[in-house]
Amino acid sequence: MGIRERQDRERQSVTASILDAARDLFVTEGYRNVSIRKIAERIEYSPAALYSYFPSKDDIFLALAEEGFERLGARVLAAQVHDCPLENIRAGWYAFYEFSKEQPAYFELMFVDRSVPLITEHWERFEFLQQLLSQAADGIQRAIDAGHFPSTLNPLAAMHALWAGLIGPAVIGIRHRATGQDDYDALARDVLDTVIGGLQAGVIPKFVPTVCVDTRHAAAPAAAGDRRHES
Repeated sequence: MGIRERQDRERQSVTASILDAARDLFVTEGYRNVSIRKIAERIEYSPAALYSYFPSKDDIFLALAEEGFERLGARVLAAQVHDCPLENIRAGWYAFYEFSKEQPAYFELMFVDRSVPLITEHWERFEFLQQLLSQAADGIQRAIDAGHFPSTLNPLAAMHALWAGLIGPAVIGIRHRATGQDDYDALARDVLDTVIGGLQAGVIPKFVPTVCVDTRHAAAPAAAGDRRHES
C-alpha cells in the first residue's frame, strides 16, 4: 500500500468516526447542545484536528443528511420491484416508513429535529435527494397515466400528501407515543391506504408545493427544521 492510499484510508476512517460520533450525540443530546469540542472528545481528537475534516458543525450535519438520504433512497428503490405503478408507490412509501424503524437516528435528524440546519438552504449539494424526489413524482405520474389516479391529480401535491401521512406513524413509532402494545406497522399501512384511497377517489390536495426540485418538478418535502411557513 502506497503512502497516498494509506493516507486516504486513514482520512476515510476518521471521517466515518466523526460522523458516527456526531450522529449519536446529535440524537441523544440534541443538535443545539453538541459542540465541535464534544464531538472531538468522543473520538479522542483535538477540535483543531476535527476542523481539518469539517469546517463547522453544520457541515457535519449536512454530511450526515447526505448519507441518510442515500440510505433512504436505496431502501425505497429496492422495494419498488412491481410491474404495477400503484404497487410501486405503495411499496416505496411503506419502505420510507420502514426506514424510520431501521435507521431511527438518521430519520430523527433528517425529519424530526427542528434545530438542525435547513436542508432547503443547501439544496444544491443534495443532488441525490433531488433525483429521488423527481423519481417519486414520476412514479405518481406513471400511476396517473395508467388510470390509477384521476388525470387532474398534481403528482407533486400527491407526493407531499403521502410523505406527510407516513411521517405521522414513523414519528409515533420512534418516540413511542402510543402504548407499547400498539401495532405501528398496521397504523402506517392504514394511513398509506387511506391517502392512496382518497387520491383515487378524487380528493384534490390543497397544498401547493413551492420549493424547487428541478426544471420538471416544482417542489420537495420541507426538511426537518424548515420553519419558513410557520406563523
